[in-house]
Amino acid sequence: MTRAGRHDVLAYGRWRDMADTERPEQGEYGADFLKFLGKQVKLFRERAGLTQPQLGEAIGYSEELVSSVEQGRRVPQPEFLDAADDVLNAFGVLRAAKEEVAKARLPAFFRGAARLEAQATEFHAYENQVVNGLLQTEDYARAVFTMQRPALEEETIEHRVHARMARQELLTRRPAPVMSFVTEEAALRRPCGGASVLRGQLAHLLHVGEMRNIELQVLPTAVEEHAGNGGPFALLEPSSRQMMAYVEVQDIGRLVTDRKAVRTLEQRYGIIRAQALTPRESLDFIEKLRGELCTPSETERARPN
Repeated sequence: MTRAGRHDVLAYGRWRDMADTERPEQGEYGADFLKFLGKQVKLFRERAGLTQPQLGEAIGYSEELVSSVEQGRRVPQPEFLDAADDVLNAFGVLRAAKEEVAKARLPAFFRGAARLEAQATEFHAYENQVVNGLLQTEDYARAVFTMQRPALEEETIEHRVHARMARQELLTRRPAPVMSFVTEEAALRRPCGGASVLRGQLAHLLHVGEMRNIELQVLPTAVEEHAGNGGPFALLEPSSRQMMAYVEVQDIGRLVTDRKAVRTLEQRYGIIRAQALTPRESLDFIEKLRGELCTPSETERARPN
C-alpha cells in the first residue's frame, strides 16, 4: 500500500472509531463478554509482539480504539475482528466472536430470544406495526430505530441496526429453516423513513418472497374477520426443542414456553394465515404497492419498449 493509501485507511479508521463503536453502558451490552474478548485481543497482540499503536496502524484503527476494545470499553465492529484475526494470526478465534458481539448489541430484553431465534428450524411471525426485523432493509431498520421515543443515541441506533442485519443470517442459513411471515397491509403502507426507503423495503420483500424456504403473506385492511387483534407475535422452534413463542410490546419482551399458551398462539397464527392473501397474491399485492410509490421517471423506465 502506498503512503497516501495508508493515510486514507487510517483516516477512515479514525472516523469508524467514532461512528462504529459504542461503550457498553448501563447494562445495554454484554459487558462481561466484551471484557473477555478484549483480553483475548490483548493476548494475541502480545503474542504477535505488537504494541497497540502498531496493531492499530496495521488494521486501520487508532491506538485509542485498540486500547478501548482491549479494556472492554468499546464494542468492536466485525471488520475490526476480521482484520485483527488476520494480522495477529489468531486462528479464527477473534473472527468467531462476531456472532456473540452482534448479540451483545441487542437490547437486554431481547437477547435470550435472539439466541433461540438463531437456532430455529422453524420461524413464523405476525406483524401489524412494521415489517418484521428479519425482513428489514438497513435503511428501513435505521428509520424504525430513529423513530423510537425517547430518542436513542446515534451510536445506539447504528449498533442496533448492525445487530438486526446480523440476525438476518437465519434467512440464508443451511440447512434452511422453514419460515413464514404475515404482515398487515397498514404496516406495508407506513412510509418509515420516507417513500424512497419504503420502496427499497418493498423491493426487498419481493426478493425474499421468492426464496423457497420463506412464505410472505399480506393481511389486507379490508378483511372483516381478523384473528390478529391481540398484537404481533412470533413462533420459533429451536433445534431439538418444542415450539416456543415470543411476544413484545413497549420494549417488554416475553418468551412463552407453556405448551398450552404456545398451542393457542399456533392456532391463532394458522387462522391469521388463512385470512391473509396467499403467498403469490401477496407478492402481487406488494408489487402493486411498490408501483404506487414509483416516481414518474421510474415508472417510465419500468415500461417495456
